[in-house]
Amino acid sequence: MNILWWGRFGNYGPDYPRNRTLMGCMRDMGWTIKEYRPRISRLGHLEASLRRFVTPDLVWVPCFRQRDIPAAAQWARSHGVPLVIDPLISAYDKRVNERKKYTPDSRRARRLLEWERRLFALADIVIADTRGHADYFRDTLNVDKKRLQVIPVGAEESLFFPEPQEYGTRSTIPEVLFFGTFISLQGPQVITRAIEEYDGPPVRWRFLGKGPLRQACEQEINRLKSSNPALDVRFEDWIEYEQLAERIRQADILLGVFGGSDKMRRVIPNKVFQAMACGKPVITARADVYPMALLQESDSGISWVAAENPRQLGEAVAELAADMSRRIQGGTHARNSYMKFFSNSEIIRIISSLAELLKKD
Repeated sequence: MNILWWGRFGNYGPDYPRNRTLMGCMRDMGWTIKEYRPRISRLGHLEASLRRFVTPDLVWVPCFRQRDIPAAAQWARSHGVPLVIDPLISAYDKRVNERKKYTPDSRRARRLLEWERRLFALADIVIADTRGHADYFRDTLNVDKKRLQVIPVGAEESLFFPEPQEYGTRSTIPEVLFFGTFISLQGPQVITRAIEEYDGPPVRWRFLGKGPLRQACEQEINRLKSSNPALDVRFEDWIEYEQLAERIRQADILLGVFGGSDKMRRVIPNKVFQAMACGKPVITARADVYPMALLQESDSGISWVAAENPRQLGEAVAELAADMSRRIQGGTHARNSYMKFFSNSEIIRIISSLAELLKKD
């Protein structure tokens, strides 16, 4: 198939992991991708007409590009090709529920909701990264269930893969790694409370990244260190994305997200996919957004804990820290689970079925 990848890139472009993963899978399938970045989003259909593109098999609007949808839809309709959008997030959900910029009953929130509903109605297929987001698109944005398709975010497998060296070369004191943007959804403050209550074998706690809650977490850790100088906790600044996989491979236990918001129950964060792809055992909050088979699997490589529960988090860390063989097996199981549910092969399978569906229509 020939794809017209339609997106005026802002803060996120073709190098955003979601875009690179999907583009890579499509190219592995033998698809041809023409990248088009209109100079002005609302006039993109006019520019595309002037460029006289060869008519593609479908138009694809990538994540975060809601503003490109109207022009893409107008051009796609005029050329008789389907429009697929992959918003990844809802602008309404982010501004109203996550950032709380507007209250749900405010005029601006209602206008934003209606605007996004109209946009999503223009697409032939709406992609969601989880079934939680698919349900949100259906229930809040009025997207017909028949027009929804779930494609997991996955991980860039050329970067995120298990370490080739022997696990036994690692320190006998395991390293527990959290990386992220220090927002409430990720629950870094839950981790600091878990550190305060921790009563298990020695571990090295590491925080990587920056964000609004980092300073508060550092202050809390400094307070804990004042009474326990031997506490091994360090904060590291962001590293280049290409270095992240190796940093994950250096750790022994990876931490996911632990916040208790509705948003947390709709997302599977990149870090979980990336850690599993690297063959590392993961501890994260249980949420129904994960495949039911994975939640029920006893050897998934994921230790599930309740959201906002530092005690359970600490206990899960202690169980893995106490047994190296359990960490090794957990990493193997995590990699197997990734390959089964979230791998590029699975993404290719879903995209192939989507293509067949569009051909029938």
